[in-house]
Amino acid sequence: MTGLYYEEFEVGETIEHERSRTISESDNQRFCDMTMNQQPLHLDAEFAGQTQFNERLVNGLYTMSLAVGISIPETTDGTIVGNLAYDDVEHPKPVFHGDTIHVQSTVTDKRKTSDGERGIVTMHVEVFNQDDELVCEFDRTVLSLKREHAA
Repeated sequence: MTGLYYEEFEVGETIEHERSRTISESDNQRFCDMTMNQQPLHLDAEFAGQTQFNERLVNGLYTMSLAVGISIPETTDGTIVGNLAYDDVEHPKPVFHGDTIHVQSTVTDKRKTSDGERGIVTMHVEVFNQDDELVCEFDRTVLSLKREHAA
C-alpha cells in the first residue's frame, strides 16, 4: 500500500504521479467496445478524417478513467473507502492514438467526517499530453481512511 491516509493529505500540495501511459488504438477500441460507445469520431478513420481533427479521437471517458488509475498509487491505494464524486470534467484539447499522458493531482479541500474515523479529500486532477498540453481536468472527491482507524 502506497496511498495516503487522510492526515497525510495537505491542502495545496501537488502530487506529480510517476507513471505515464501511451494510448494505443487498441486501448481506445476496447474501451469503446466495453462501454458500447460507437461514436464514429472515436472509431471510424474515414469519418474522423472529415472533421476538424482529421483523425480519430480517444474517448474522453477513457482519458479520465486512465488518469484516475494513474493517480491511485500516490493518493488512495489501500487507503480509500470509496470515490464520492467526479466534478467539473473538462477536455480542453483532444487526445489522439499515440499520445502519452501524465497526471498531477492538487489537494484542494479536506474535512473530517462526523464520526471522526475518516475524512473527505478533494483533488483537482490535471492530465497532460507529451507536449505538456492540458487535455483533461476534473475534481475527484474521495472518502479516505484515517491512519488510526485503518483495519
